[in-house]
Amino acid sequence: MEFDVKSGSPDKQRSACVVVGVYEPRRLSPAAELLDKACDGAISSLLRRGDLEGKLGQTLLLHALPNLQAERVLLVGCGKERELGDKQFRQVITKSAAVLNDTGAMEAVSYLTDLHVKSRGVYWKIRQAVEATLESRYSFDLLKSKKDEARRPLRKIVWNVPTRRELTVGETAIAHGVAIARGVELTRNVANLPPNICNPAYLADQGQTLAAQYPSLTTEVMGESQMAEIGMHSYLAVGRGSDNESMMTIIRHHGGKPGDKPLVLVGKGLTFDSGGISLKPGDGMDEMKYDMGGAAAVLGTMKTLAELQLPLNVIGVLAGCENMPDGNSYRPGDILTTLSGQTVEVLNTDAEGRLVLCDVLTYVERFEPELVIDLATLTGACVIALGKHASGLMSPNDSLANKLLDAGNESADRAWRLPLWDDYQEQLDSPFADMANIGGRPAGAITAGCFLARFTKKYTWAHLDIAGTAWRSGGKDKGATGRPVPLLSQFLLRRAGVAVDE
Repeated sequence: MEFDVKSGSPDKQRSACVVVGVYEPRRLSPAAELLDKACDGAISSLLRRGDLEGKLGQTLLLHALPNLQAERVLLVGCGKERELGDKQFRQVITKSAAVLNDTGAMEAVSYLTDLHVKSRGVYWKIRQAVEATLESRYSFDLLKSKKDEARRPLRKIVWNVPTRRELTVGETAIAHGVAIARGVELTRNVANLPPNICNPAYLADQGQTLAAQYPSLTTEVMGESQMAEIGMHSYLAVGRGSDNESMMTIIRHHGGKPGDKPLVLVGKGLTFDSGGISLKPGDGMDEMKYDMGGAAAVLGTMKTLAELQLPLNVIGVLAGCENMPDGNSYRPGDILTTLSGQTVEVLNTDAEGRLVLCDVLTYVERFEPELVIDLATLTGACVIALGKHASGLMSPNDSLANKLLDAGNESADRAWRLPLWDDYQEQLDSPFADMANIGGRPAGAITAGCFLARFTKKYTWAHLDIAGTAWRSGGKDKGATGRPVPLLSQFLLRRAGVAVDE
């Protein structure tokens, strides 16, 4: 898919299709007004007859309008103008992309980026348009014997900007949007794979493949013998019941100066989570292949970093593991000694992600990081608290938390901050070890964050619980979302000083 920007009047476009908006009730956007004037009121005449009301998501494809050089005009309903916000704008773009792909038009000029979205400028609208368009075209059919392909798929969209002065900003927005979308696509592809293909070794292979594709990346893999040698016993305990070896993959992006401290991203990579001895219910267990959504998102973010060649040193860690029931599995009642030396009483083997992450969060101390962000499909409690709309964010550092929240709002990949007060820590008390691995049902997402916080005292840290946002359940829309790659990418764009405030 190719994208470009230009500045010009819609009635002068020689294109297979020109796309313009219509507000409710039957009110033409400025671009649509210009088209209507050029074709002697043909568009407004159709609207008066009731062909299109302008409700959000409505579309009307018109052919061979008089006095226009475009072969087609696609009218897209935008709802009420004063209600056109971030979500509605993405819906308009997504709907237009879907319709365009079925029209037979192989290229189009879109004036939807001229629509007024409160507090959003040219850069934001074009970048979101690119990301939403590519997301709408995503299909995971790798393992299907028959693949559906459009007869004449849309191959190019040109987005309009108000004046030629905005062309450079538009081109930057396209570059950023495409790079982020490619990271999202990689995340979704890896996460959607079945667990008989995507195991810890597959994650490691993906990390090595990425390093072979981009000069700024290097990858190393640690197996079980290396982890045992340094004392990562908590991590290793989780994978003991699986025939698939646990593997930790470390991907480095060398974009900054050699002496710059790295930013570290840690992704939970449970390629399948049966719950272990504390076996999960059978209903929906197939979706536990998505328990590596954090690792997949780190992989996708590293691809975006490399695509954009951001001037940062970033280390991504994929904590690959599989939690299975077996005679050798770890059990409720076991006490594990973590890499940090702290001990943990296992009360539930289905609270395994934190047992993997705690050792990784200790391991990354050796990188002397500027900051560490872990992302994990960690708790069902976070899904209950926030649903599928926002990732749970926890951090003892207000500055880092606020920057991540802002990045989420800017990227349409939002998070919501939950507290990490010491009041919750007592729920993790154990009579036999330094702590238990669960704190009971109350505030389950928060106590999981409190558990991780005990292993992050030596650096600035934030935790993203993406259990509700990393994938969609059930039905035809089931599948990985690619979140929080857009949030992390926006955070890193700002960190690198190359974000655009428009």
